[in-house]
Amino acid sequence: MGIFIASMSQSANFGGYIALIITLAVLILILIRNIRIVPQATNFIIERLGAYHATWPVGIHIKIPFLDRVVKVVSLKEKVADFQPQAVITKDNVTMQIDTVLFYQIVDPKLYAYGIENPIMAIENLSATTLRNIIGDLELDQTLTSRDLINTRMRVILDEATDPWGIKVNRVELKNIIPPKEIQIAMERQMKAEREKRENILRSEGEKEAAIRVAEGEKRAAILRAEAKRESQIREAEGQAEAILKVQEATARGLQMIKDVGADKSLIAIKSLETLAQVSNGRATKIIIPSELQSLAGLAVSLKEVMNTDDIKDQTEVM
Repeated sequence: MGIFIASMSQSANFGGYIALIITLAVLILILIRNIRIVPQATNFIIERLGAYHATWPVGIHIKIPFLDRVVKVVSLKEKVADFQPQAVITKDNVTMQIDTVLFYQIVDPKLYAYGIENPIMAIENLSATTLRNIIGDLELDQTLTSRDLINTRMRVILDEATDPWGIKVNRVELKNIIPPKEIQIAMERQMKAEREKRENILRSEGEKEAAIRVAEGEKRAAILRAEAKRESQIREAEGQAEAILKVQEATARGLQMIKDVGADKSLIAIKSLETLAQVSNGRATKIIIPSELQSLAGLAVSLKEVMNTDDIKDQTEVM
C-alpha cells in the first residue's frame, strides 16, 4: 500500500512538471507572437479592447495578449493612383476624355485609418468632380494649353480636401486629353495650316535676307571698284606729275649746263634746228619756225648753193 501511494505521488509530480513545461511553452509562444517589429516607412494602428490605443512607429513593440490587436498596417511611402478617363465638358460645350495621375502620401496614419472608409475611392471621385469644375470654366483651346494651371489647381483643391483623412496630395498630372474625333481633325488641319504659314514666312524671310545680302555685296563691290579706280587715277596722276617734274628738272639741268659752258647764239640756233627736225618727224601738220631759225635756214641754203657752184667750177677745170 505504501509503495502504491509513493508511485502515485511520483506520477503526480511528473505530471505537474509536464503541465508546468507546457504552460511555460505556451506563455513563451504567446509572448513571441505578441512581439512585433515595425519596418521602415510603416506604422501600425493598435486598438485595445476595440478602441484606438496607439500608433507604433518603426522599431520593436510588445502588445498585451488578448487585449491589443493590430487593426491596420499603414505604409508611409508615396503612392500613385491612376484613374480612369473622365468625361468633361468645356465652357464652349466640347466633350472630351481626360485621365489623371495622382501622387499622394499618408502623413497621419490615425486619420487615414479612421477618417474615411475608402480613401482611394473618395480621392478618385473627388478628383473627377474637381476636374469637371475646372474644365467647365475653360474653353477648348485654354484646356489644351493650360495643363500646368489645371494640375496646380487640382493639387491645391485635393490636398485641402484630403487633409482631414491624413493624406497629402503631392502632385496631380493630366495624363491624356482626348477631344472628339472631329475636333482632332479640325486641329490637325489648323496645325497643318499654321505649319504652311510658318514655312511661307520663313521662305520669304530667307529670300529677303538673300536679296539684302546680294545688294550689300554689289554695293560693296561697286565701292571697291570706285576706290580702285580712284586709286589708279591718283597713282597715274602722281606718275605723270613725277614725269613732268623729271622732264622739267632735266630741262633745267640742260639749260644750266648750256649757261655754264657759255654757249653762243650759233650753238643755240643749231640745237634749235635739231629740235625742229625732231618735231617735224611727228604727226603735227603745222610747224611754226622762229624768225631766228628762218634766217639761219636761209643762211644754210645760201651756203649749200655756194658749195654747189664750187663743185661745178672744179668739174669744168678738170675737163
